[in-house]
Parts: sequence; structure tokens; C-alpha cells
Amino acid sequence: MKQEYTISLFTEDHIGILSQITIILTRRQINIESITASESAVKGVQMLTLVVRTTAEMVQKVARQMQKLVDVLKVFVHTTDEIIYQEIALYKVPTKGLMSGNTIDHIVRNHHARILTVTPEYMIIEKTGHKGDITDLLEELQPLGVLQFVRSGRVAITRQVKELNAYLQEMDEANRPKPEEIRVFN
Repeated sequence: MKQEYTISLFTEDHIGILSQITIILTRRQINIESITASESAVKGVQMLTLVVRTTAEMVQKVARQMQKLVDVLKVFVHTTDEIIYQEIALYKVPTKGLMSGNTIDHIVRNHHARILTVTPEYMIIEKTGHKGDITDLLEELQPLGVLQFVRSGRVAITRQVKELNAYLQEMDEANRPKPEEIRVFN
């Protein structure tokens, strides 16, 4: 059965890694629903967050393939209940909506959004939340005339305690030669 998975990839900061990852997903006919790239808490390590909809077996296959890429340090696959996540959206609506009583103010407050900018022609509203919350606000703003709408990809943090630093340290220790493997030549 298909379900939504969040794949978190920690990679070295090299050109072309995203292309390699999309090739793996394309071969398996898996569409990327959302993608976000950013630096991580570890200097020199980038984090890619991908949201895909597929089967448990398929997501594990692609995660193993991604893990084999040279620049990939670690790949994690999470279900929605294993992460804390948000998206951000911006909505541009005509300012005339402000003039129709407190309608826009009421909508913004009910959706826990905020107004970023107001000009004579338009205002920008910001909403942080899950995809459904963002879509609900969009639908409520539609009658006022949405001029532009943009939504980010998912930004996610795991609920697990073990952090990337611990995995990197384990990898370093596993790759470090044992004292009996070190030979000294004179």
C-alpha cells in the first residue's frame, strides 16, 4: 500500500547530487511531492528532505540505492508520525480585501497566519503549517482574489534522539584502522 514517506539525506556539499537522486527516483517511477535543501547542523554537510508517496518496500530500495552514492553520508526514511515538520506559504491578495470590514483580519487570525507586507495594491500573508492547513487558507482567500501563491517544501526534524553527529562518529570509528591493522615500516 502506498503512503507518504519523508527521506532525509545528509550529503557532502558537491554539485550534481540532486541529479543523481532524482535519477534513482525516476527509474522507479516515484514522483517527488516536495523537496527542500539546506545546510545541516554539521559544517560542510547538506540536508535534502524529500517527500514521496510509495510503498514501504520501494522506499527502502531507493534509500539503499541513495546510500550507495559517493557523496551521501546517511539516508533516513521516516513516516509522518516519526517527524515534526512544517511548510511555509505566501499568499498575495489585493489590498481592497482590507477595505471590506475585518474579513481579511478574521481569516488571518483564524488560520494563525500573519500579514507580512501591505501596499496600496496588495498584501502578503504568511502561513506556516501542514499542507492541509495551507490549502485551507488558500481556499478561504480565493473569493478575495489570490494574485499569487507559493508554498515551500517540507522542513522536518526527527523525533529520534540519536543525531547525525552520532552516526558520523560511528562511521568514522568503523572506517578507522584498528591498532592491529596498522603496520609501521622502517
